Amino acid sequence: MKTTRILMGMPITVEVLDSNDESLVESVFAYFTHVDEVFSTYKDTSEISAINAGRLRPEEASVEMQTIFAMAEQTRQETDGYFNIWRGDRYDPAGIVKGWAIANAADILRLAGCANFYVDAGGDIEAAGHNDEGLPWRVGIRNPFDIRQIVKVLEISGCGVATSGTYIRGQHVYDPYAPGRPIDEILSLTVVGPNVYEADRFATAAFAMGRRGILFIEQLAGFEGYLIDAGGQATLTTGFGRYVLS
Repeated sequence: MKTTRILMGMPITVEVLDSNDESLVESVFAYFTHVDEVFSTYKDTSEISAINAGRLRPEEASVEMQTIFAMAEQTRQETDGYFNIWRGDRYDPAGIVKGWAIANAADILRLAGCANFYVDAGGDIEAAGHNDEGLPWRVGIRNPFDIRQIVKVLEISGCGVATSGTYIRGQHVYDPYAPGRPIDEILSLTVVGPNVYEADRFATAAFAMGRRGILFIEQLAGFEGYLIDAGGQATLTTGFGRYVLS
């Protein structure tokens, strides 16, 4: 059972091998819809927009919002400030919400007894078990110079993959220590971690570090990374190769 829909401004795909219960997949997409209604900075009716507009104080926000704020602060501290959801005069939690939401959606499937599935939101993926060939799930890393091409194929199971880059969304990650200066020395940084939430938050922070980001990932226990710079040069962490199929 495989379904793709456009939600949260991106394609979201859910594939489940253990169940043909369409209501289960519907509950996953309903969850993503809920997340968008709460955290979208593009919707005036969202809770984060109410906070940014001053209609709601952060300390009066929902438990979900408080959770995201706490996670964001933890990540800011763990990355020496390179991860920060504060954008001058407003909050933008997108850098942590997506991975968190994918991980929670995967938990919906796990709680329903599913063991072989993946959830892909905008190229960030949580995978469990195996595909319909009994093999680990396969994930492609796109060429940032030509997104029609795949430069590496990964085999993953029981982990998450997230990529931070400028080749699709343009400049949206900035060095907090050089306000307004775009990250232009690297084009993409893919991180494999124990789950997609962890991979996503550290991929965002590492990308903001520029070339040094891959060194940051190298030093993180349980994480591997693959960086492509503006000159087309790839740099990978020492253990990344074990995920590479081609």
